[in-house]
Amino acid sequence: MNLYAIRAIYLFELSRWFRTLTQSLLAPVISTSLYFVVFGSAIGSRMTAIDGVTYAAFIVPGLTMLSLLTESIGNASFGIHMPKWSGTIYELLSAPVSWAEAVTGYVGAASTKAVLVGLVILATARLFVPFHIAHPLTMAGFLILTAVTFSLFGFVIGVWAEGWERLQIVPTLVITPLTFLGGSFYSIAMLPPLWRKVTLFNPVVYLVSGFRWSFYGVSDVGVGLSLSMTLGFMALCLGAVWWIFKTGYKLKT
Repeated sequence: MNLYAIRAIYLFELSRWFRTLTQSLLAPVISTSLYFVVFGSAIGSRMTAIDGVTYAAFIVPGLTMLSLLTESIGNASFGIHMPKWSGTIYELLSAPVSWAEAVTGYVGAASTKAVLVGLVILATARLFVPFHIAHPLTMAGFLILTAVTFSLFGFVIGVWAEGWERLQIVPTLVITPLTFLGGSFYSIAMLPPLWRKVTLFNPVVYLVSGFRWSFYGVSDVGVGLSLSMTLGFMALCLGAVWWIFKTGYKLKT
């Protein structure tokens, strides 16, 4: 394992993010604050508790997960697409660095950024609503696991995209709608039976549900199932990344 190469890629990606740290953290903080002003205060005050949790506190895990998915995909896809666009990707491919080492550096940096944003979102939420974390270690585990999984997914998108505009197609048209429809702002138990069954095909349901369980001990699906689905998606993303480097898909052409 070439730790020097991993460290070089990791620190280079982090340094690029820290150069725009104010912008990187300010945008999600403002968005989260607006969500709590609208949903938490204006709407939440008129809604009953869900599973014994006030509505304002109930949406905290969902809002955190929304930001986490967006940041993970965006950071990882930009990180690998930039060298593709500039042509410096050939320096990486010709260097004595394995695909696992390169992916560890890029995905590790993207995951670190996403986790930091997630923690800032939680700190911001704490200013608006009191909430507790019943299982802090499980919460941290889901936070890191989700960041790594969707950073891998973002890496695949960054390789697949042929232009900057394509980087936003999947996050905007797929991930964001799935997150909003995945129980981020409501419990799927509130849906009619038919739509409840349809919603279970949404992978984001399992992410939000497991993350919410770590806060309040309540969830729409079992925490074990949530963990299994997340690990399964991670395995799919790892397989896709391995295939990309094995075949040189959109990296060597």
